[in-house]
Amino acid sequence: MNNASFWQMYSEAVLTSLGFFWKALWAFILGYVISSAIQVFVTRERMQRTMGEAGKGSVALGTFFGFISSSCSFAALATTKSLFKKGAGFVPSLAFLLASTNLVIELGFIIAVFLGWQFVVGEYLGGLLLIISMWLIVRFTRPTKLIRKVRKRLREREDEGEQNDGEDPPDWKEKIQTKQGWKQVARKYFMEWKMVWKDVTIGFTVAGAIAVFVPRSFFQFLFIGSGQDGNPGFLAILENTIVGPVAAFFTFIGSMGNIPLASVLYANGVSFAGVIAFIFSDLVVFPIIRINAKYYGWKMASYILGVFLAALVVTAIVMHYGFSLLGLLPQSTGQSQAQTQRFAIDYTFWLNLAFLAVTGVLAWLRWGGKKEHKGGMHHGGGNKGIIERVLFWLAIVSYIWLAGGLIATVIK
Repeated sequence: MNNASFWQMYSEAVLTSLGFFWKALWAFILGYVISSAIQVFVTRERMQRTMGEAGKGSVALGTFFGFISSSCSFAALATTKSLFKKGAGFVPSLAFLLASTNLVIELGFIIAVFLGWQFVVGEYLGGLLLIISMWLIVRFTRPTKLIRKVRKRLREREDEGEQNDGEDPPDWKEKIQTKQGWKQVARKYFMEWKMVWKDVTIGFTVAGAIAVFVPRSFFQFLFIGSGQDGNPGFLAILENTIVGPVAAFFTFIGSMGNIPLASVLYANGVSFAGVIAFIFSDLVVFPIIRINAKYYGWKMASYILGVFLAALVVTAIVMHYGFSLLGLLPQSTGQSQAQTQRFAIDYTFWLNLAFLAVTGVLAWLRWGGKKEHKGGMHHGGGNKGIIERVLFWLAIVSYIWLAGGLIATVIK
């Protein structure tokens, strides 16, 4: 690669990253507005009082509450711990965790932008199958003693972040009609962005770089059968569903940041099963395992990891062959949908303008007028440490990379 070629590819990589983000911006904003409103008007306290110890109803409720909750993995982990600690069953709690990172509304919007409707259907149907598979695995392995020990440990530990004053949460019908309620939505909205900006920055930057710099032959080496005509055999599909989580483990980026990477994988011929497994792997990356170990101990964290890995492999394979049987497997065009057009005056442009205006209104509610007392909106995503610092500096490096690429684009 000569010097001129590198600078041209560098510029292309940065434009690809920015094009990815521009294409997805309105979906991010819409998703987080809906998610923030639901989290304010349907409180965690109400969920705790509704979810039971075990049974189909409790699992269904855990799944539903996860569906209407935030997709941020770290916040979902904290809420799951709180639900489990305060009496929710182990399986309903894990159902909440899986649903809150795989079935949430905003994730569907982003997948639709980058991968198309088949992957949206695969995400939601697969998410339900993932929860059912997890439930069956837990029932088969019966970790009763371990569950009892972990719950006792949680209840004995002092946790200053949890609040339980025994008061009934305000009725959402009254709260939704108040300006104060929408101020809380605005505050929650910007908290969501604060939680994910590092993952999103790194994910989109890496996706653009991989799309341009990594040759197709690398993906064909890593994922058996990728880029080949015809349907790959079962062993190739199985290998794809195992390599997908391994690739996600080394990216350690959250679910929202991983979607552009998933689109790059698919554009390079990785099977539907492999891409679905990659998307479902946001809960088997090292930062998540580490936080689970902090909450429950390494034995339980390892058990949850094993259950989730087995469940996602089974789910990805079933979804792949189910779609194949129905003739619904999508055909890769060799290019991500988000790469087809960049910065055009199309529906994306107008949607972005409209939702940026919505963000402006939320910013006015959040910071305009009198300063509010910060209370009543405790957030469970404050697990900071070396991983957060690493992500912060990687995000800063990403911004430097992007700025350099824009300069190269202007002067080339």
